[in-house]
Order: sequence, then structure tokens, then C-alpha cells
Amino acid sequence: MRIVFYAPLKSPEHGTPSGDRRVARLLMHALRLAGHEVELASEFRSIDPSGDPQTQVRLRSEGTEIARQLADRWQRGPLGARPELWFTYHVYYKAPDWLGPRVTEALGIPYVMAEASFAPKRASGPWASSHAAVQAAIQRADLVLGATRHDLECLSSLVAPDRLRYLPPFLDPTPLQEALHQRAIHRAQLARTHGLAADRPWMVVVAMMRAGDKLSSYRELAQALGLLGDLRWQLLVVGDGPARGEVVAALEPVASGRVRFLGELSAVEVAGVCAAGDLFVWPAVNEAYGMAMLEAQAAGLPVVSCALRGVPDVVSDGRTGSLVIPGNPSALASRTRELLLDEARRAQMGREAAAWVRQERGLDAAAATLRSALAQVTSRERKG
Repeated sequence: MRIVFYAPLKSPEHGTPSGDRRVARLLMHALRLAGHEVELASEFRSIDPSGDPQTQVRLRSEGTEIARQLADRWQRGPLGARPELWFTYHVYYKAPDWLGPRVTEALGIPYVMAEASFAPKRASGPWASSHAAVQAAIQRADLVLGATRHDLECLSSLVAPDRLRYLPPFLDPTPLQEALHQRAIHRAQLARTHGLAADRPWMVVVAMMRAGDKLSSYRELAQALGLLGDLRWQLLVVGDGPARGEVVAALEPVASGRVRFLGELSAVEVAGVCAAGDLFVWPAVNEAYGMAMLEAQAAGLPVVSCALRGVPDVVSDGRTGSLVIPGNPSALASRTRELLLDEARRAQMGREAAAWVRQERGLDAAAATLRSALAQVTSRERKG
């Protein structure tokens, strides 16, 4: 099937790396693996981060014109080149889809959405018009794929059960599991480069350093670490950003020289750090789900985090990691302490984590879900 793909928040071809770009690329890869032809519809970004009504009017006008041009091009072109399905990834009140609903209506093809967020509290306020557009698009969609059970619950008031499907976060585990096979090499290299003691547990964090929820997570992590000063551990922090100063200030007083800031690393380097580590600890304040935790588990690294929003969809509590109540640094510290003191349990969880990601959160599993879900959509369209 010929599918056109669109990401209104950030195109998969955008020059700046991010989790959103990574997931968009993974979705395109999984769709191709499921046997479909996939073409990027447009790189138009509809995001209004500040809640400016004039910006939203401008973006709506630009998006409407792009949609008209796309539909006109495909209608005038050969029938064999016309898309058979439109697939939009990540719609929310700051970044609505001004293209998909209009193009699919003009061409008479199914409209599918993945990771659509609906926040009723945005029905009034500076993003009200964008919120309304998101609601209309969700209600119009022939299929909505929810990445977390939390999302599915929020969407259930807008979408009929037969048009709602669970597609949990996924990744390509191959490079991470290749790093796991070279764990001893990565650990020895990191120990030499950063002056780490190989006989002590290494905790790992992979997160951008920016104001807001990320900085709040770092600060909550620092509070938890402050309760673990009697144990022998080291912390490897991967990431950088405009809030680096605040992150360093939060961590250094409680880490007693045991923290190493590795900066921004390539994907291959991150895989090596995760494979070399012993435990991934992250409060995940207000995160949608946290791809970094899924990547860590693929490299055999168990996770300690909080049971908030979509985190339970990327960490299998009690099997691949341990989840505590959110907003409680003492609980986070207590669970971290248990695993720092239990090497055998950490190792078992790490093995379970790598297997779980490979079997249930890998590209093959995602492709199978997409193949089945899109087949149901096209079958329903033919019957209709």
C-alpha cells in the first residue's frame, strides 16, 4: 500500500536530533517493514509553542494551502502514484494537523493517526483553536494508534473502540544488543577514560538538560541520590543543553565527586554507556513515556523510575525494572538502594529487559501490529 507520512511537530528529516524525530523515523521504518511504500508528505511544521492566536491563524492558512496543493498534485497525477492512506504522527494542541484531514477528504483515502494527545483543559485559553482542530482530526480519523494506555484512556471519549489500537513505544534493538555483547570492552574503555572504579555499581542517566520537566527530573534524582551517600556507586550522565549549569549544581553536592558528565554522545556511544552500566535511574517527571529507558533496557540495563503516564508502557515493573510512586524521591532512593545492593537481581532484570525489548518492543512486533491494524482499516473502507 502507498502511504504518505506526516509529522506536524517535527519532520523525520529535520536537522536537529530529538526523541520525536527518532520515533517518526522508527514509524516509517516499521511501516516499510510491514510491506508498505512510504513517502514523506511534507516537512511543514505547525507548532506554536507560545500560544499566539495570530501565529495559529497563519499556520492554519499555510497548512490549508499546502494541503490544497498536495491534493491537487495527486488528483492530477497518475492513479498508480496516488497515496492510498495518510499517516500522521504526534498531534497535540500545540501542533495540530492542518494537512491530513483535508487531503484525505479530497482523495477519499483513510486517515490514520499515531500518538495523538487530547487535553480537554486546552478547550479554552491561548491554544483553543488548535485544540479544536486536534479534536476534530481525532474524531475524523479512521484509526488512532495510542502509544500508552494512558493515551488510550484519554482518547476513548472521542474514538470508537474499533478505531482505537494500542501500538506501544518500540525501537530497533540491534545496535543496543550488539553493544551488550561487548559489555566488558565498553566498561573497560569508560573506566579508563573517566577514571571510574569498575568494581562499583554504575548508575546511568540519558537525558537532555533543559528547563522544565527535564530539570525537575534531575533535581528529583539529586534528592534521591542524597539519601544514598552511604553506598558505593558512580553516576554517568549522558546529555547536554542550556540547563547544564543547573543540572551540575543540583548533582555535584550530593554526588561527592562520583558523577561523570559525559556530554552529548552519538547513538552508538550511548549504546556503549548503557551496556556498560548496572542500573538506569530516572524520575521521568511528566514524561510521555521515555524512549531513553526503552533503549537502556535493550542494552540489558534495568530501570528504576516512576509509575507515571506512559512509563509503565516502557518498563515492565518487577521484570525489567522497578517503578515507584511519582514525586517521591525517598521511594526512588529506597528502590535504587535495593538494586544497588543486589547484583544478582540487577543482572537477572537486565537479561529480562533485553529479551523483553527484543520480543515485545522491537521493530518486528511494531510492524506486525501496523500490518494488522492497517489491514483492518482498508478492509473496513472496502466494505463501506
